[in-house]
Amino acid sequence: MIELEVVIGLEVHVQLATESKIFCSCPNLFGQPPNSLVCPVCMGLPGVLPVLNKKAVELALRAALALNCRIKEEIIFERKNYFYPDLPKNYQISQYSNPLGEEGFLTIGSKKIRIKRVHLEEDAGKLIHKEKYSLVDLNRAGVPLIEIVSYPDISSAQEAQDYLKELKLILQYIGVSTCDMEKGFLRCDANISLREKGSSILGTKTELKNMNSFNQVRQALEYEIKRQKNSILQGEKIIQETRLWDDNKKITLTMRTKEEAHDYRYFPEPDLVSFVISKQEVDKQKALIKELPSQKRKRFKENYSLNDKEIEVIISESGLSNFFEETLKYYNYPKKVCNWITGPLLEVLNNKRMSIEEIKLRAINFAELIKMVESRKITNLVAKELLGELIKYDQNPQTLAEERNLLSISEKSELLGLVREAIEENPRAVEDFLRGKDKAIMFLVGWVMRKTRGKANPHILKELIERQIKEEK
Repeated sequence: MIELEVVIGLEVHVQLATESKIFCSCPNLFGQPPNSLVCPVCMGLPGVLPVLNKKAVELALRAALALNCRIKEEIIFERKNYFYPDLPKNYQISQYSNPLGEEGFLTIGSKKIRIKRVHLEEDAGKLIHKEKYSLVDLNRAGVPLIEIVSYPDISSAQEAQDYLKELKLILQYIGVSTCDMEKGFLRCDANISLREKGSSILGTKTELKNMNSFNQVRQALEYEIKRQKNSILQGEKIIQETRLWDDNKKITLTMRTKEEAHDYRYFPEPDLVSFVISKQEVDKQKALIKELPSQKRKRFKENYSLNDKEIEVIISESGLSNFFEETLKYYNYPKKVCNWITGPLLEVLNNKRMSIEEIKLRAINFAELIKMVESRKITNLVAKELLGELIKYDQNPQTLAEERNLLSISEKSELLGLVREAIEENPRAVEDFLRGKDKAIMFLVGWVMRKTRGKANPHILKELIERQIKEEK
């Protein structure tokens, strides 16, 4: 039996975070009514002329530099000709012979994934398919994109997912794109083939489309690896084709066969001159690239003694890592701050569907909240309750706890009556505790905590309950 190896290359389209489209002044917005963000230029009407968006070039240049690409001094735009209902001009303005950046790389762990090219282009519109007809929305037509094409250096589905996650992080960190996959701001096509291990000859590839999340990319590739492997081992021929991922059935399906590559009949865009990328502009964009995820990952491990899993959560958003370090200025206990961010804070943000950039909570008040828990001024339960308020309103947690009468009840005299009531109301839990079931005591602690809305100091409470049961025995 021959041993096979996987060969994967990825083509990633990323929507740039500009205010307007790439060749006209229409707003670059998401979620607006269909065909409300259009003009004669992006609709491709006769006689119109494109005007290049300088900001799009700057962001694309920054991305290419962050991906270690060699920058072309002169770039040209070309027409990529094809006919499709959501491409009103019947061609797309793109770059082919002179991409903005080429021969870069991205490192995953200890492996370097080479990047063939990074180029600018405009997006097409969007088709909305109904049962018996299709509708065209041109809001997306003319939105600025960069296409990032890797070499076939990726060797597994998991490695492809890791590559995409790191690529997304880099682009977010440098402010090029939000990379929101749910909105289509980052889209990925994968080319995959199998070959005999050690061979330098590539096998027949299939192209995978319709993957809207990192998990879908991994699942689609895993399925396709198994499908191709089974076909090859059974002596069947792999057909060059484009396949779609069906997320409901968890399988890939044939979209179209492709015996030969498309002939897009590229030729220089006659309505746009060539553009020179100056050394000054390159230096300016380099200066705007601050600490990249790989650098931050290494520094956090050295400076804060966090484990790999904790670091990955903290650096998963640049805003989150900034908030972490800002909090350390007021409470310099990295592990505790990390636990509060990766636990209660992210839980609240996820429940309220908010990002770290949207919260009102300042690092100084977040640090104060943690200090109040550590000094037992408030309980963990109360802290979590306050956190929900603090992210919406900029308040001091001490003041808020006092206003809400949520400071911990630590006086034994205040708690003793409730302890006696808990013992009287829950005789079975008392019996279980006396029989050696230590967990029963926590049931009684929880009973009193509910009565006090989480204000009772659980450490003192546990001690009181144990003593009271033994005295009554």
